[in-house]
Amino acid sequence: MQTNNENIPLWRQLLATAQVIQSVREGASGSAAVEAVHAELRPGVQALAFHAWRNLGRAEALRRLLAKRAPPPLADALLCLALALVWSDAGAPYDPFTLVNQCVEAAKKSPDTRAQANFINACLRRFLRERVALVAATDADPVARWNHPLWWIQRLKKDHPGHWQNLLEAANRQAPMVLRVNALQTSVSNYLAELEAVGIQARAAGPYGIELAKAVPVNLLPGFGSGRVSVQDTAAQMAAPLLLEGLAPNTLHRVLDACAAPGGKTGHLLELGVAHVTALDVDAARCARIRQNLTRLGLAAEVIAADAAQPDAWWDGKAFDAVLLDAPCTASGIVRRHPDIRWLRRETDIAQLATLQRKLLAALWPLLAPGGRLLYCTCSLFLAEGQQQVETFLAHNTDATLLPSPGHLILASPGKQDAVTDNSGEHDGFFYALLQKQSS
Repeated sequence: MQTNNENIPLWRQLLATAQVIQSVREGASGSAAVEAVHAELRPGVQALAFHAWRNLGRAEALRRLLAKRAPPPLADALLCLALALVWSDAGAPYDPFTLVNQCVEAAKKSPDTRAQANFINACLRRFLRERVALVAATDADPVARWNHPLWWIQRLKKDHPGHWQNLLEAANRQAPMVLRVNALQTSVSNYLAELEAVGIQARAAGPYGIELAKAVPVNLLPGFGSGRVSVQDTAAQMAAPLLLEGLAPNTLHRVLDACAAPGGKTGHLLELGVAHVTALDVDAARCARIRQNLTRLGLAAEVIAADAAQPDAWWDGKAFDAVLLDAPCTASGIVRRHPDIRWLRRETDIAQLATLQRKLLAALWPLLAPGGRLLYCTCSLFLAEGQQQVETFLAHNTDATLLPSPGHLILASPGKQDAVTDNSGEHDGFFYALLQKQSS
């Protein structure tokens, strides 16, 4: 794990990471909290924070054994960070005693934690003396064992009773870096040859995807700046081909990408030959991101900042031939890429987001031309945001037919077959349902 610049004291990294963890506990997204960190600290802080979030259930269980009463928020975040980094030798980024010394130094440097420096030191020294016994005492705690909130674990047990353990294990693995090849500019085989020429190991992953053996900065990818490839997970790459499968692109005069930011699927639709795409997002700043990504690809779409659930405010009355609805969701399927999500979400979020998803489906379905298709997708593992959502929609819309669709794509352990679909291994958790409106 790349965590530190030699010129930056470790205590600075630890203190900044503790502040990021505290921000997420207070409701901020991990991405926003890391982005707010000083640029020179940011890479190391992100690496440390990701490690901490993947071990936070264990760390909090250990902290409860060491101190029945939690210290003030930042001190608790710093203590839990240290425990997350030191509890297991597997993947530990630093020597335990070095880490403890630097953690105590971090506590001394901040006015918000200075009074707790001795307390943190005592807790961590005790942990080093009694590590085996303390870790064993937390093994029976499912939150410590799986490093997910208890409600999340219970929900996965209910939704995927035969596979919930694989899902939790997969969520704690580091996701590979996957590229989508721009079919207008090159092919998977040709781009693999380009990567090999510059010493980047990779393999094909699906009809448009390439999985790198090791993540690299995008500026090292041949032709990235001119749009030959984009970064997009294999599961997300399925959206555009699934919507267009069996259709002649020149018959799709109007395609809507609702909830489109940051524009990955919009770009893929255009790369596959769709002539006109309307990309919609409720956030104007995120719409700017869509435009930036399309500019890099050398492509153009009609980008509108508006609420997809309120078409009266933006729709021109002309029916769409196809609609892609990548609906807001818990993002429970992408926690390996965003490990903070599991600690940020609350169980009540599922019902709230499911209500929004129903509202979006109800608002967009009338905009679809007879015979047209709507692809509903979420990056969620929870049935309430996928299978159950579509079953409810079909029950209330007799003009809708479910076409062959992947359904819930879930991660399997390496080398094992995905038990829900015929896809194996390395992709994010996703749900896809392709709906067709009956012709009048």
